[in-house]
Amino acid sequence: MKVTFFGTTTLLFDDGKDQILFDCHFTRPSLPEYIFGAKDTDLTIAEEMMNTHHMNRLRAIFISHTHHDHVMDMPFVARMSGAMVYGSSSALNVARGGAVREEQLQEFEADRTYRIGDYSVTVLKSLHSKPTILNNDIGETIDSPLPPHSKLREYKEGGSYDFLVESHGRKYLIRPSFNYIEGQLDHCQADVLFLGVAGLGKADEETESRFFAETAEKVKPELIIPIHWDNFFSPLTKPANRMVRFVEKTEVVFFRLAKYCEKHDIDLLIQVPRTAIHI
Repeated sequence: MKVTFFGTTTLLFDDGKDQILFDCHFTRPSLPEYIFGAKDTDLTIAEEMMNTHHMNRLRAIFISHTHHDHVMDMPFVARMSGAMVYGSSSALNVARGGAVREEQLQEFEADRTYRIGDYSVTVLKSLHSKPTILNNDIGETIDSPLPPHSKLREYKEGGSYDFLVESHGRKYLIRPSFNYIEGQLDHCQADVLFLGVAGLGKADEETESRFFAETAEKVKPELIIPIHWDNFFSPLTKPANRMVRFVEKTEVVFFRLAKYCEKHDIDLLIQVPRTAIHI
């Protein structure tokens, strides 16, 4: 499986025949734009990413939740590719606001498995990380079509989900947020864990321990790849950077994660945005 990481939690799975995109964020507005303004999809970078990574084979887009850094470019990519959009009612309202055809929209259900080509994608109910000064809308939904050039803070959380991907005998768990539902993964195993770590750097020891106990210790992966560690306010046209300091201490995140993987004999790979790996 070829997996391309575009930063934040946007991942493109490609088995050589079909592609699935998990979350959809290429535009990456600046912090002042997020706080004070509105932003449309940056067509230049979105088209470049689609062309460079041959997204003419894109069959589906799954949306984990509807903050702007997970969903804002989905309508453009869906329109250009014709891919099906799988998401919550909030995600589908983002799609509708961006003029995606209704026949391309599928509201998904937790604990249901969706077949796309040789992929099986199981949707798992999840929890967003704890509210911060930048996102204090946890549980709020998008209840009507969200038009282009909306204020970025109008992208409400809309419910959070994880994805268990099975393809060609391998399993991949995508957990975008630094949180857990106790016991949810008791019977979930995956070879590779894409683990959202935004929040780990500032977590106390008990929170860190419980998080790992309810994720990696349950899933027992061979490999952990952290996601949601980079500065999503920095464009993909510039070198990747850590999160802004007042939000997260990325070097502490990597150190804590490295210590955990070292102790439990798990491979750890830090994937840079705009890079692909074969796993």
